[in-house]
Amino acid sequence: MLLPEAEIYPELLRKQLNELPYFRGFLRAVEARFYQGLDLPRPVFDLGAGDGHFAARTFQQKLEVGYDPAFISLREAQSFEVYDMLVNGMGDRIPYADSTFATVVSNSVLEHIPDVDAVLREANRILKPGGTLVITVPNSNFTQNLSVARFFDRLGWKGAARGYRTFFNKISRHYHPDDAAQWHQRLEQAGFFIKKEFNYFSPSSLKILEWGHYFGLPNWFHKKIFGRWVLFPDFWFVNRRYRWLYRHYQQDSVDADGAYTFFLAQKS
Repeated sequence: MLLPEAEIYPELLRKQLNELPYFRGFLRAVEARFYQGLDLPRPVFDLGAGDGHFAARTFQQKLEVGYDPAFISLREAQSFEVYDMLVNGMGDRIPYADSTFATVVSNSVLEHIPDVDAVLREANRILKPGGTLVITVPNSNFTQNLSVARFFDRLGWKGAARGYRTFFNKISRHYHPDDAAQWHQRLEQAGFFIKKEFNYFSPSSLKILEWGHYFGLPNWFHKKIFGRWVLFPDFWFVNRRYRWLYRHYQQDSVDADGAYTFFLAQKS
């Protein structure tokens, strides 16, 4: 089911597939749709900016600050020129005064942080009263609906299923693939009021993401050797993937069984 106000934005998918491994580009294109037309009061702080690719291909205007603990990623982010300022630092010790920013965004970042509660408290601290927080995170459906693990479940191989789920969360660097209700509670404890939340990325989309980690291995070699995930943008196989993925992309929005959760919250 699509959100009533949602639009498809096919160009978002094409941009992502031309520059990222297809499974990652597919997920990021779905997420990018949620920000289109969303009111993000300025100034905006991007918590976990990474290499800047998501912000560059999602937002129409530059953001004020991109913040990340990985200096090498921020060096890549410079090339996109999507931030007024790039700052290197840890999320539990953000070097800004209280009530500095009107909006904090953090897209598929918080699940990778062991002490995520401390980071959420810092996000609350740097926000102005009534400020906006927008995050996306995987939820427990991610772990439960992995196709290989479900295959083992059907065979009765419970140990193999648990092992595969542990393995896949490890390679995904997930510390917190938690239930959406747990994320809700975590945000409230950090001082946020939830204005909107919904699950997205259906089990069929998750299967594409899961198997893409294996079939997308050549992209990893391209990045290591040539510095680019995709060597030939708009080439025939990229266009074929676009046509294949577009049907899933077109249909994927709100889904109760979705593997990820979108939260729009306000500082209490």
